[in-house]
Order: sequence, then structure tokens, then C-alpha cells
Amino acid sequence: LNPLFQAMESEISAAFDSGEREDILSKAFRLTVTREDISTLQPQGWLNDKIINFYMGLLVERSKKEGYPAVYAFNTFFYSKLSSTSHEGVKKWTKGVDIFEHDVILVPIHLRVHWTLLVVDLREKTIKYFDSLGQKGDGVCETVLKYLEEESKEKRNIELTASEWTLHSMGTEEIPQQNNGSDCGVFVCKFADFISRDKPIIFTPEHMPYFRRKMVWEIIHKQLL
Repeated sequence: LNPLFQAMESEISAAFDSGEREDILSKAFRLTVTREDISTLQPQGWLNDKIINFYMGLLVERSKKEGYPAVYAFNTFFYSKLSSTSHEGVKKWTKGVDIFEHDVILVPIHLRVHWTLLVVDLREKTIKYFDSLGQKGDGVCETVLKYLEEESKEKRNIELTASEWTLHSMGTEEIPQQNNGSDCGVFVCKFADFISRDKPIIFTPEHMPYFRRKMVWEIIHKQLL
């Protein structure tokens, strides 16, 4: 192992193994990540809201650099609020922001015990649903399209033409699938990572242990490798 990699590895191990659960390991995006939060990145850990929202923050930050699509990410509480209250319940969430000025909108979704991702590509007028267990999310896509129609009307006074949009749940042959009951959150983060770079999704379930450790370092250093 080269010295840099060794230093990173020992830092990652220390984040898991030493200190108190409430120790603060990173702060950004109005979020405070503790050792307990980071521990969800251990093998078989279930990622929590804080880890996913922090990672989405890192993706948005990176998207401000030249050469990347402009990315907007909703937090993990957005979809559950939208689906229970409609546009009225979430219209303040985008106060001072025109989401339509972005290229890609990421919507991480928590379905009780499972994480999925919805991606709006405003350039292509597509809404795609990514589920590492292969379940369909057609209703989710429709809910978000309706939200976009109302948001556009309210914020920009522009009518979206729904018939111009393509809604699609990604099939099991199109995207990698998890092979355990705990990696869905990591899949969501990595789907979002590749999409936010306009890269084809070429990772496999075998990459998950590596991705988990890499994410620990990235969150602690507030910087994507």
C-alpha cells in the first residue's frame, strides 16, 4: 500500500473504532455528522438520513465546478412530505431557488426500510427511478412530475407540457442490483454520484465495501475523491 492510502485507511478505521458515539466528525450543509452516523457505513450498516443528505451536499458542491452538470438535491424528507401533502406542503422548501435553472435534480427517497433514488434530467425532460431491488416506481415518477408542473406554474408562471416528459423505472438489466439487505443507501449515493458526472453506471455490488470506506473519508474531509 502506498503511504497516502495507508494514512487514509488508518483514518477510516479510527473513525469506526476509536472515541465516543457522539463525537462530531464532520460539519457542513447545516448537518453535523457524529461517529454514530459514520458507523452506519460499516459493512452491513444501514445508512441514515444524515449520511445520505451529507453525501448529496458533496455532490451539489462538486457540481459547481466547471465541466459538471448543475445539480440540485432535495433532502431525504422531501418526498415523504410531498407524497403526504402535495405541492402545497413543500413549496417553501425551494424558497429563493429556481430548481429549473439546474440540469439534474436528485431526490433520495426513503420507503420505510429501503432507499431509492429519483432523478429528474431537465435537459432531456426525463424522470427516472433507480431501485437497487428492482421495484418499479411509476407512481413516484408521476408524483414528482405533478410537483414539477405546479412548481413551474407557481414560481415561473410557465406551464410544463406533461406529454413532453418521459417517465421510466430503471429495469434490473439496466442498473446494478444489491445482493444483500443493507446496501441500498450506498447504491443510492453511487447512482447519484455517477449520474451527477454524466457517467454510465458501471459499478457492481462487489464495489460496495470499497465505496463504504471511501465515503467515510469523503465525509470527514468534505471532499469527493
